[in-house]
Amino acid sequence: MAKLFRAFFFKSLFFFWYRFLFRQLRNLIRFHRTISNSFSGATPTQFNKYQKFPSLIHRSDLNDHMLIFDVENALLKSSSLFPYFMLVAFEAGGLVRAIVLVLLYPFVCVVGKEMGLKIMVMACFFGIKASSFRVGRSVLPKFFLEDVGAEMFEALKKGGKTVGVTNLPHVMVESFLREYLDIDFVVGREMKVFCGYYVGLMEDTKTMHALELVKEGKGCSDMIGITRFRNIRDHDLFFSHCKEVYVVSEADKRSWQKLARERYPRGLIFHDGRLALRPTPAESIAMLMWFPYAIILSVIRISLALSLPFTISTPLLVFSGIRLTTTTSAPTRPHNIKQNNKGIVGNLYVCNHRTLLDPLYISFSLQKNLTAVTYSLSRMSEILAPIKTVRLTRNRDEDAKMMKNLLGQGDLVVCPEGTTCREPYLLRFSPLFSEMCDEIVPVAVDSHVSMFHGTTAGGLKCLDPFFFLMNPEPVYTVQLLNHVFPSQLLSSHTSNTSVLDHQTSRFHVANRVQTQIGTALGFECTKLTRKDKYLMLAGNEGIVNSNTKCKSKSKS
Repeated sequence: MAKLFRAFFFKSLFFFWYRFLFRQLRNLIRFHRTISNSFSGATPTQFNKYQKFPSLIHRSDLNDHMLIFDVENALLKSSSLFPYFMLVAFEAGGLVRAIVLVLLYPFVCVVGKEMGLKIMVMACFFGIKASSFRVGRSVLPKFFLEDVGAEMFEALKKGGKTVGVTNLPHVMVESFLREYLDIDFVVGREMKVFCGYYVGLMEDTKTMHALELVKEGKGCSDMIGITRFRNIRDHDLFFSHCKEVYVVSEADKRSWQKLARERYPRGLIFHDGRLALRPTPAESIAMLMWFPYAIILSVIRISLALSLPFTISTPLLVFSGIRLTTTTSAPTRPHNIKQNNKGIVGNLYVCNHRTLLDPLYISFSLQKNLTAVTYSLSRMSEILAPIKTVRLTRNRDEDAKMMKNLLGQGDLVVCPEGTTCREPYLLRFSPLFSEMCDEIVPVAVDSHVSMFHGTTAGGLKCLDPFFFLMNPEPVYTVQLLNHVFPSQLLSSHTSNTSVLDHQTSRFHVANRVQTQIGTALGFECTKLTRKDKYLMLAGNEGIVNSNTKCKSKSKS
């Protein structure tokens, strides 16, 4: 039996390497044949049409030309499209669809580029409702941006009009290119729809009037193409009309740097989805193998937090892989402040909002029970919460009265952002907390996950704590900052001839606390709100009823 197994093993190993080397040799022969066919009988002018990409970077006249580039073969550093389809499968289709895509991936590698693309499209899009598909806008841009070559992006910035040409479905790339990279035109493949649902098939040709559209205002002689040489024929409709075509090699892409976050034309503030990792084939297999154990681990962690006191549960949770770091800044308490002049006996902790577990981690850091006021919370989360939670009614007078009553009973924690933000930004702080007491304790919290995000805008919020605790080693940092005294703060900003009105003073205190937390975390303060987030990620206003226009990003 052992000899038979050994023979089978070596035979399989031999055929694997034989097929691998044969495939590389076949690709090499095909590449040289393509070059020979393209240049055979070509005039010197036609030959000079194809140039190496590095020479494009040093050109100073690109602003007079329209740049047509291949998205997946020239803009993105990685040549694998699997991670983006895995995100579509997992976020739009669920766990079962993601497993199916992983099982189909070996066939995708064998059948060739075009057929493999069609297999992945079928696996990811079949049966998905077209009107509710938002992954292309809420999830994919983050991962696309992290794969953009900085050198290629700099070349595109120098051009006049820019046109992105791709073999991917249009709904996957349009938002990323138009909204985040300011690309003028996007030409992708349209998905076929039946009764409002994707059937998993793409149109064989791109938009018929696409060429006329992109040529508007520019002549054919002004068009410059950027692509990989072996992919020129994939977009022959466009690159055949270009006066010059610059060829990107694998060596060029390997030498590129990733586009830094501060160089994004539009800041990436909001994004959705559960996956925190880039789901390459290897990472996807590891994630799916970890998933059953992650569910068990999450249940164990929640059970420990619910059933045991802080002194016992904290070390056990740390032993399970949870990392919690707490730092405290010694506050300076002025002598002229009467601590109970408003009937307050508890401390008011004001923190930024990273996940639903923020109040719980503050409670663990302080080793005492707190009361958390929330703007919205699922019934499941309320049942599982080991600390007292109270919902705000969003009626200002009622909420103010309720918070003062709660402070009269003990310590209170509030997240005035009203919603979570994953990126290093702070949303606008609601000023309601500034009127509650004469002393505010700002708390800067941050979290880090390696596999699953514990927040969502379009998914089931009741699963947020489970997904966060499903990470192998979730990390939380809690910083207790210097206390803020509203009365002292306002007196220092009033002169003998002017007094801050009540409305202005509320926002002044809120902005001061926001700035203090942002400085401690190294985050940028914005005036964006919950409404802005949900309009972008979920197509609704969350639970905020407001007729005001969305506010653009700006400094507080």
